[in-house]
Amino acid sequence: MPATSSKPVVPPHSPVERGKVTVREVARAAGVSMITVSRVINTPQQVSPATLEKVNAAINALGYVPNLMAGALRLSRSNLVTLLVPSVAGSLFAGMLTALTESLDAKGFQLMVGQSGYATPREDALLRAIIGRRPDGIVLTGVMHSPQGRQLLQASGIPVVETWDTTSTPIDMLLSVSHEQIGAAVSKYLFDAGKKHLAVLAGDDERAHLRADSVVRTALELGLPQPVVRFMSAPTTHAQGREGLRALLDANKQIDGVFCTSDLMAAGVLTEAMVQGLSVPGQLAVVGFGDMDIASSMSPSITSVHVDGAAIGARAAEMIAACANGQRPAESVVEIGFEIVRRESA
Repeated sequence: MPATSSKPVVPPHSPVERGKVTVREVARAAGVSMITVSRVINTPQQVSPATLEKVNAAINALGYVPNLMAGALRLSRSNLVTLLVPSVAGSLFAGMLTALTESLDAKGFQLMVGQSGYATPREDALLRAIIGRRPDGIVLTGVMHSPQGRQLLQASGIPVVETWDTTSTPIDMLLSVSHEQIGAAVSKYLFDAGKKHLAVLAGDDERAHLRADSVVRTALELGLPQPVVRFMSAPTTHAQGREGLRALLDANKQIDGVFCTSDLMAAGVLTEAMVQGLSVPGQLAVVGFGDMDIASSMSPSITSVHVDGAAIGARAAEMIAACANGQRPAESVVEIGFEIVRRESA
């Protein structure tokens, strides 16, 4: 006899259509009743190991997350929106957070913020906890690259807005920021300023990598020597800026232009440049990212890439509120853009 499998019949790489996965779909995939699925979720000790394995396999294959609010008295919607940010350190996302909070409040929603860090497993675990509470919307900082995370969000049926990044395959809605375009623009900006030996001091996260790679690629296209790149653990700090500049100059003392993927690191670079007696921007031009308050208050003030976080927050709130009211926004993908704010450091 051919061997039989207790695994649910779900193609391992088939795309999951966006829509809420329910107990009914899990039961069908596992070949059991909905009551059995409920027992596996709520009282697994009452279920045989073979059935437990079969149902859990179906749950994982379908990306199903139990509704933790199902037993509670609640309205048809939660009036709760969740924002995931990699870090609340510094103020890079402060503009988005403030605008999102105020815009949602005006529409009758409350905002819950989760710090996901920069590790995918941690983000996936946080997503499970969030989806289980069935918010009316989820706002992600960056795009979701984890296959498991994408499946969880698609299966939940919850409106999702990805922000601060770009992708050709958004989960639902997207407020697009191209980090490759940012890197290219900074490289050309420093080239136009007469700088020939570029360097990048970057956080070790995916979006910073995109900016750094684009700086290098564009510099080579412009006929400049290979830029020196150094990655620092994220979230980045002022101290890492000082340490990073020392390391960059040890690698190439001709460096005359540095792009830092955060304003805090750029401030550290300026401090170290002063200690080493380098004139800014004469001997060393410095460009930061984020246009944080420190960029305009430093002396010399920091030339920085500005992304309109407030516009991201307000637009995300409009998208989520529209979906909660049974409507779709007129545009599900919106380009936010950026600008280089010219100041004294470059």
